[in-house]
Amino acid sequence: MKFLLGLAWKNLSRYRRRTIITALAIAVGLAVYIFMDSLLVGMERESERNLIWYETGSAKVMNSDYWPDRDTLPLDEVIENPAPVLARLTSMGVEATPRTVFKGEVIVFRDPYPEDGSLPARLYAVDPATDGSVFRISESVSQGRYLKPGENGVLLGSGIADTLGAQVGYPLVIETRSREGYKQTMDMEVVGIMDSPNPVVNRTGVFLPLDTANLYLQMKGAVTEIDLHFPEVVGAPARAAEVQAALAPQFPDLMVADWKALAADYVALAETKSSASGIILFLVFVIAAVGVSNTMLMAVYERFRELGMMRAMGMKDRSIRRLFLMEAAGIGLIGSLVGVALGVALAAYMVNVGIDIRSLIGNMDVGYRTAGIMRGAWHPEAIVRAFLVGIVLAVAVAFVPTRRALGMSIPDALRHQ
Repeated sequence: MKFLLGLAWKNLSRYRRRTIITALAIAVGLAVYIFMDSLLVGMERESERNLIWYETGSAKVMNSDYWPDRDTLPLDEVIENPAPVLARLTSMGVEATPRTVFKGEVIVFRDPYPEDGSLPARLYAVDPATDGSVFRISESVSQGRYLKPGENGVLLGSGIADTLGAQVGYPLVIETRSREGYKQTMDMEVVGIMDSPNPVVNRTGVFLPLDTANLYLQMKGAVTEIDLHFPEVVGAPARAAEVQAALAPQFPDLMVADWKALAADYVALAETKSSASGIILFLVFVIAAVGVSNTMLMAVYERFRELGMMRAMGMKDRSIRRLFLMEAAGIGLIGSLVGVALGVALAAYMVNVGIDIRSLIGNMDVGYRTAGIMRGAWHPEAIVRAFLVGIVLAVAVAFVPTRRALGMSIPDALRHQ
């Protein structure tokens, strides 16, 4: 075995150009695989974080009757007295904030322009004092300022502000209906514009103080939801179930839904995209495998005469097969090491720097909750998988032509051109 290992190494050094070309074919394929996997995993994780930080929170507490009608944003199926619920959540160590979500028509008066901008919208009445413990809206203000309690001011997402032609200081009117069903007009002012990493919030976000909305909507202190924050993302469903069990004895009419249930449409879309991404990665890998196979096959076929000479000198077929497979494994090892190093370098760039995609997608909805800088993520399993498969692939590709060559007679192998 030691003799075969030494001979394999000498052959790799002797056929240096072939070794380098074959190893590079493996390296490029593995590097592309690691890079693409890092990019797709990063987009998925970034989307989940932005979904939780800007849209759903880790979970929501709401009236059980609200859940079936949640898409219509009803104001008559609410949490009547949120104070004791918030106190119970605080005693459990859960960060929470109340919100009222309602629908209305947003009209902006764009002085000195003669025409106005209007848009049907989903509006979020938030508590400026506690909303930051669950969401990161206040950290994303790019123009103007954040909301103050009791003021007639709104904070707009950058996308909806562009659509309406709104700027900080512009007057704005919200036409909606109160809890009792009466038409209500709310005279407001744009106090700030936010530009978050979540494109959906940028396109649709209209935020105003909770106490202001409570007065106009005649909510009498009621809210449509209480949003929760959990430190862990993966364990959110289990944690939501614990909160549900803790609230049930005192508040039997309330339910807790985790972020996956709240964003079921996105989760389904992400799973579909994940399957499509898996197909893309598979195709990348197949392309790399074809390149490696072609190079390995050429490397083995051009050595048929050498192989025949070894057999003529009395070397056993078993030893010859091991020698060629060791050489293939050596090429695979070199290619895998270089490919993993290159792939990790590319992934590190994506993780730490990323790519600015704003000029590419603009306001398009690509499904992912990602805007601005697209970053990758570390995925150790993919790196290890790529390293091992690079070696196995090289050995597997070399096995077939080696077996064919050993099936030839020695004279035929010696005459092979």
